[in-house]
Parts: sequence; C-alpha cells; structure tokens
Amino acid sequence: MALGRAFSVAVRGVEGHIVEIEADISNGLPGVHLVGLADAALQESRDRVRAAINNCGFSWPQTRLTLALSPATLPKMGSVYDLALATAVLAAEGKKGWPKLEKAVLLGELALDGRVRPVKGVLPAVLAAQRHGWPTVVVPVENLAEASLIDGVDVWGVSTLGQLHAWLAGKGDLHARIDHPDQAPDVSIDLADVVGQPQARRAVEVAAAGGHNLVMTGPPGVGKTMLAQRLPGLLPPLSQPEALEVTAIHSVAGLLTGEAPLITRPPFVAPHHTSSVAALVGGGSGMARPGAVSRAHRGVLFLDEFAEINSSALEALRTPLEDGVIRLARREGVASYPCRFQLVLAANLCPCAPPDPRDCVCASADRRRYRSRLSGPLLDRVDLRVEMHASRAGTFADNAGESTAAVRERVWAARAAAQERWRPYGVSTNAEVSGSLLRRKFRLGAEAMKPVKTAVDRGLLSIRGMDRTLRVAWTLCDLAGGVSPTREHVVSALSYRQVGERS
Repeated sequence: MALGRAFSVAVRGVEGHIVEIEADISNGLPGVHLVGLADAALQESRDRVRAAINNCGFSWPQTRLTLALSPATLPKMGSVYDLALATAVLAAEGKKGWPKLEKAVLLGELALDGRVRPVKGVLPAVLAAQRHGWPTVVVPVENLAEASLIDGVDVWGVSTLGQLHAWLAGKGDLHARIDHPDQAPDVSIDLADVVGQPQARRAVEVAAAGGHNLVMTGPPGVGKTMLAQRLPGLLPPLSQPEALEVTAIHSVAGLLTGEAPLITRPPFVAPHHTSSVAALVGGGSGMARPGAVSRAHRGVLFLDEFAEINSSALEALRTPLEDGVIRLARREGVASYPCRFQLVLAANLCPCAPPDPRDCVCASADRRRYRSRLSGPLLDRVDLRVEMHASRAGTFADNAGESTAAVRERVWAARAAAQERWRPYGVSTNAEVSGSLLRRKFRLGAEAMKPVKTAVDRGLLSIRGMDRTLRVAWTLCDLAGGVSPTREHVVSALSYRQVGERS
C-alpha cells in the first residue's frame, strides 16, 4: 500500500478552508474512487488528472486508487483541486514524499496535456492559506499577479504539471511572485459633462460625501444616468483592506484580469432592469455566487429604470442595505458576501415618459402605480430624493458646471472630517452611524431638532427616516466645514426627503 498527500483550499463565499487530499494505492481491481462530498466538476477531475499524468510521461497506478478530500463533511466544488489531486497521486505512485509538498497549498485546474489553467477564487484561497500559517502557495501562472497581492506567504506560479514535479524534486524552478502588479488606470468621467441640474449635482455631492443612498426621477435625457456614472469618481480610493475585500469578491465571481488584479477604485455596478433576484443578490446551484450587490461592495449599485424592475428583486435589497452583508442558503451550505454599497436609483415620471411632463398621456392611476414601485420600507432606506426637470436652451450658454476634481476636493475633506469623528465608534461615513449614537451621544440641540420632531409628530417621517435625515444633516455640516449641524442643515436634509409624502 502507498499513500500520498497534498493540500488545497475550498472557498465558501469569500472564506477559505484548508482541504487535505490523500491518495491511497491498494490491491484490487483498477479504478478510481473519489470521496469527500465532491460535486460534478470535481468528480470529472478523475479523468482530467489521469490524462494529464499520462501525457506528462508519468505512470498511473494500475490498481485500486482512492482519493479522499478532508474534512469529509465540507462540500467541495470546482476544478481547483486538480493540481493537488495529481500531485498526491504522483507521491503515492512514487512511494516517496517531497519536503516542499508538505508545506505548500496547491491550486489549479489541469488540461489533458498537463497544462495548468487559471481558476476562480484564488485571492480568498491565498488569504486562507496565509491565515492558517502555510508558508507556500502554488497557483496557475495566469493567477500569479492576483495571488501576489497577499504578503506574508511565498507565492509561486506554475505552467504545467511537469514543471511542478521538477520543482518538488529540486530540479527546476517556478515563476516567482510579481511584486508590483499593474493597476487599472483611473478613467473616471467628468461631472462637468452634465448640463445644468444644479440641485441634482448637489445631491450627488452630498451622497458621495456621506455615503448616502439616492433616488433621481425625471423625464428621459435630463442626465440621471450621467450623474450616477460620475458618482464613483467623487469617492476616495479604497484603502488596502477595502481593496482586498472588493478584489476577493470579484475573484470569486471570476471577473479579475491578470494585467490589473487589484481593484483600488470604488466599483460601479449597473445591472439591467430585467435582472432577477438571483442576479441582484446572488444565487445559483450548489454554492451561491456573488450577485450585483456584492460586486458593488464599497462602491455604487445603480438601478436604472427601477420602476421596470421586478418588485420581488427590489424588495430583496432591504436586508443588504441594512446589514451590509448577504447570506445565501443553498443545498451546499450558506455563503456570506459583504455588500456595503451606495444605492442609486433612477426612473422616469410615468410609463409614456415624454420629454415634457405636460405631454403625458397616462392616466393618473397609471402614474401613481408606476411611481409607487418602490415600497414604503425600501424608500425609507433612501436618504436623498431628487426630481429633475428638463434643461432649457439658455443652460447651454452658461458656464460649465464644476468639474469632478473641484467637487472631489470638498467630498474628500468632508469624508476626512466624518472619519475622524466616527473612528472611535468603528464607522467611517455618516451613512453608517447608528441611530442610537445620533440620538444620544451626538444629539443635536432643541432648536436644530425641532423640524424633524414636527415631521415625526405629523406622521410625515418615521423614526428610521429621522435618523437618516440627521445623517444627511451631518454630511451637509461636514461639507460646510461646521462642527455640528444647525437648524438650516436639518431643514435642508429634510427637503431631500421630499416630506410631502410619508417618509
């Protein structure tokens, strides 16, 4: 009997778990038995691994071969284990161990000729290996730039199974870490491109400064989508921990490129209005994959034509907006993905959407039904509401609006002030501050609180709406360079909630 052993990583959500792979060659009829809760793709790895080993000039055992993946109760999915499976078989067939193999985690899919193909989820897998104290990780060479983002662990890239075998035997080298992978260029578009709309431009600035959610309504062509697309350009770059968080999600989703693996700018995700619940919040068979809300983590989720989106998909946004995390239960287990994003919504005023609202031919009931697609509980989670109007011809003769660079300077200064104030409480933006903290330790004076108290007493504002109004007031104060919001800041924050309807 001969036994070989190698190690890999199982990724559930964005969390990785070390998997021990054992290969046992024993007497019996020739056959391969794979145990350890393997899915269909992993079951098929038996054929890929056998062909790769034979085509690389190594021998395949002609007796009974048992491949076990532990822990046995953890579901294993995908082709990421191919490289470790093949190495464990080679170790068992050769009846010898390699010292390097006992200290390395192996990731990669095998082609039939022995080439090592890239896989998804390499970044969270390398993070898991680092967290568990593994000194070495071997990844496909196409994933090397992504894996090189993690410090504190030796990362090597491999092209073929033969190259890995030579490295284990001390007769060859692998591709070394890429110390400085290229970053994606900053191609943010300019806010000065938007014609007119001073109120909406101000709302976008406030949203960027405080991390607030925003809804814009108005006739087609007034600039709703343009403003939403320019919001990420006002946000500060992601910190190193935030960048790794975001990059890990995109790695699991298979959206990273080898040329620029690290995401340093806040992402902008704009799913189509026909997207399903699974496309928005995540899903799929087996282990759930990240959806649009998770891909927009630390960035902006833009839902254009929200009145056309299925109501069940919109209502599924409630929990992610409040918790900043989405937990998806499937047959293979529960996957958790972070999803702290800014929600930006845009829609026309009615189904017929004429350029001039006075030309609308919709019945009043149709208009009310169209504009009420956002339920009260979901709308209550939106801090800023703006109704935009068509620009007149005279607008084109005016000077261009402020550029992104000019507005960004104010936004970053306001964010720095908020971060300094809330750092002792574990948050960095005004939108993340808890209502209890606003109402107790940072309670405003009686004069400043009077407008929101009046709105609450009249039933125009919920308690949650009051908290969100106060958060916007703090953002307006930060933009003005103040110390504490005044009555004027609170009144201005209330105006953004359009307190003509129940808020």
